[in-house]
Amino acid sequence: MAPFFLTLFLITLLFPSPTLSQQLSTSYYQHTCPKFSDIMEQTTTNKQINSPTTAAATLRLFFHDCFVEGCDASVLISSTHFSKAERDADINLSLPGDGFDVVIRAKTALELSCPGIVSCSDILAVATRNLVTMMGGPYYDVKLGRRDGLISLASRVGRLLPTPTMSVTETINLFKSRGFSVQEMVALTGAHTIGFSHCKEFSSDIYNYSTNMQSDPSYNPRFAAGLRNACNDYHKNPTLSVFNDVMSPNKFDNMYFQNLPKGLGILKSDRLLVSDPRTRPFAQLYARDQNAFFKAFTAAMEKLSLYGIKTGRSGQIRRRCDEFN
Repeated sequence: MAPFFLTLFLITLLFPSPTLSQQLSTSYYQHTCPKFSDIMEQTTTNKQINSPTTAAATLRLFFHDCFVEGCDASVLISSTHFSKAERDADINLSLPGDGFDVVIRAKTALELSCPGIVSCSDILAVATRNLVTMMGGPYYDVKLGRRDGLISLASRVGRLLPTPTMSVTETINLFKSRGFSVQEMVALTGAHTIGFSHCKEFSSDIYNYSTNMQSDPSYNPRFAAGLRNACNDYHKNPTLSVFNDVMSPNKFDNMYFQNLPKGLGILKSDRLLVSDPRTRPFAQLYARDQNAFFKAFTAAMEKLSLYGIKTGRSGQIRRRCDEFN
């Protein structure tokens, strides 16, 4: 019986019940922090204008936060001498600083306007939505009222986040363990329409791929040659990176999906979407119909934003986003 109750407990923590979801509302701060939306809009707009990589950085940060402990801002916590936090797990070391910075800026402004009211997890969720919309992506509702998590451990990250080297089956199973279908997985992967990947993440696909081939044959040959040229010094400069969508890197659209059958996907996990029969129909649909992609992405993001949420005593409103109270 013990394992059964343990499973029930974990499911309760990670998958929000209707009661938990109903505690959240898009107008949650209407009376307690009436300037919330204005402050968030101003902060995200100014940050994106000054640092154009902010949208992609924040979207990735949000995903990495939600998929581990749930959408509870646990990824924002800084490590201490006694505890290594999520953000210092190997897979999170490449998270761009602009994502963290926009949350810190918004939190600082909100604490001046309505101290102790707005959670860091709500800030991250709304910042992500605002920035996606700024880049030309769809607007979607974000329910508010999350509390910030009380746990942030690098050791708990493990293989809870997808990697470029995962097989389609591994990625499907990972998303399934979080309650997401194959279609939702493909839609969320469409977030790669903005942002970039570091050369070290795909170097094995463009250099000495096999004894007979220099690069993975699923690449367009000219594209692979261009990647080799762009990443030539990645050993000396590990921060070298290329845009995930080389055609419209600064616009949230469906060009990412249009690129895949042409061999223009940067990561192996991207290119596999059009070769596996389980994912190909959705990748093809989103390539030819941007509205279908936006509709699916909106639904998947609304669902993701409620994953593993904390309310009441299961969380707190942090005074600072990078440390527990």
